[in-house]
Amino acid sequence: MKCIRKTKENCPCKEKSCRHWINYKEDNNCCLTTVDKHGRITLREVAERLGVSYVRIKQIEDKAVLKLKKENFV
Repeated sequence: MKCIRKTKENCPCKEKSCRHWINYKEDNNCCLTTVDKHGRITLREVAERLGVSYVRIKQIEDKAVLKLKKENFV
């Protein structure tokens, strides 16, 4: 991935069409950089980076877990 190489050089990503792009300049607009720099992050940190509420992120997580349980993945 050539975009991750650019962000590692402290060059914020400008490719908004990239599936890894987020509007968070502190992590060079790249969720891959976020994971690389911070490892696991909390739901509150996810909410901050995506610009939505913690409650909304929790709702999405709950729905995803329920879906995984239905498919017997959890």
